[in-house]
Amino acid sequence: MKDIELLYNGLSIIASSKAQTGDHWEAHFGAAAIAGYFFVRDNDLSGETGAGVTRQATAMVNRYLGGTDAGGNAAGGGTGIGLQEAESLILAELDKTIDGLHWVGHPVIYSAISLLALHELGGWGSEEEAAGIAALIRSFERTIPGRSWIGYSTSEVKRVQLEEEDRIPDIHHPDQLSKFILGELAACQTIYRAEAHHDLLGHMLTYSDALNLLYDLGHGDFFRRGLTPLFKMVKVLRASRSLHPGDDLRVFSPVDRLPLSECKRSVWLPTELEYWSFDYSGIDWDFGHVFKFPFSFYNHLKRDLIAGAGAIEHFRYIILAPDQ
Repeated sequence: MKDIELLYNGLSIIASSKAQTGDHWEAHFGAAAIAGYFFVRDNDLSGETGAGVTRQATAMVNRYLGGTDAGGNAAGGGTGIGLQEAESLILAELDKTIDGLHWVGHPVIYSAISLLALHELGGWGSEEEAAGIAALIRSFERTIPGRSWIGYSTSEVKRVQLEEEDRIPDIHHPDQLSKFILGELAACQTIYRAEAHHDLLGHMLTYSDALNLLYDLGHGDFFRRGLTPLFKMVKVLRASRSLHPGDDLRVFSPVDRLPLSECKRSVWLPTELEYWSFDYSGIDWDFGHVFKFPFSFYNHLKRDLIAGAGAIEHFRYIILAPDQ
């Protein structure tokens, strides 16, 4: 598989996810394939390291496409659609959810990564496929903020309001948002391997990066409207900022179980060949995060290297350690 086929196949998985599965979540792997492509393209990786990323992203795609692919820029048997028309369909649905916190930002994440791939390709797919992506984004309307939290129940997260004492800075540009988010990550102490903690911190990175990508693609209004729900998620995460082993944790989650285990530190970073020497295909859901979390973290890092220097050590605990 050529590198560019990660974009075709990633978009195909996103476009078909809702119709084939009835829910939002197989699109996770399509977004991860696209993230893998851009992680290789946008970072100064060695040839071997880039090949390792692409090889594992290809294995992930093949699992969910059954070894077939989306066939380049083919319109999937339907009528072809232009880039601007496809973009308009997706943004029309994102407009309905951008002002709220829905499943830790996934409608924003899926929209931004799809648009990024469409722009890279100069357009892709059929009217039906573009409508499939739009339907996926639409399906997040009136959904919960997320299902796993520390210190807050889901109903409490819904009621969170930002207050002056939260000291959320005024943010008008992606560089400012990246500095803020990297600072929030750097302020964490113990990080637990739990959907309510390391996973939520990882989605803080991807959600905020998706807003930055929308800005970069010319959609500054969506960037600005998406800040308030992101900041509410950050506020909730601050309740778990200063955790220590042995603390009495108030965890609300259908999947996390006490006692939570501390994350292992990854010796290797995703920009290093050794990180990709481990086969991540056996970890199922987190296989997608192997690509998505590094893509977004390094996007933030490029926008503010100084703030990023304080966050790199903490990022080692969010990614999977190769022996974990």
